[in-house]
Amino acid sequence: MIDRLEQWMDGYVRAWTSGDPGDIADLFTTDAVYDPQTPEGEWEGRDEIVRQWIERGQADGSWEFEWRPLVEVDDLAIVTGRTRYADPPVSYRNLFVIRFDGTGRCRDFTEWWIEEEG
Repeated sequence: MIDRLEQWMDGYVRAWTSGDPGDIADLFTTDAVYDPQTPEGEWEGRDEIVRQWIERGQADGSWEFEWRPLVEVDDLAIVTGRTRYADPPVSYRNLFVIRFDGTGRCRDFTEWWIEEEG
């Protein structure tokens, strides 16, 4: 049986790959908050999350992503990841804090990323 976090992360990668608004929307509650830790601030509500995600989309397939859970308790998961882009070649370390509702959708998502040297 696939656990909640694995299922959600599979959906995250699917949405990132497809750029499909439905795939993105399926991840989040209607009132979710997504905090990309940028100066522009949080994205509030599913519609805003979908709009912002599509504007920043990576649907061209020129990247690889791997992840592993650090913490998974109750409604909280903390995930580390590594994203590698082919063109231009660059790699990032990722940290996600994900809070779920009772249905397995994300109600609060915060991400941090830092470019790796070399």
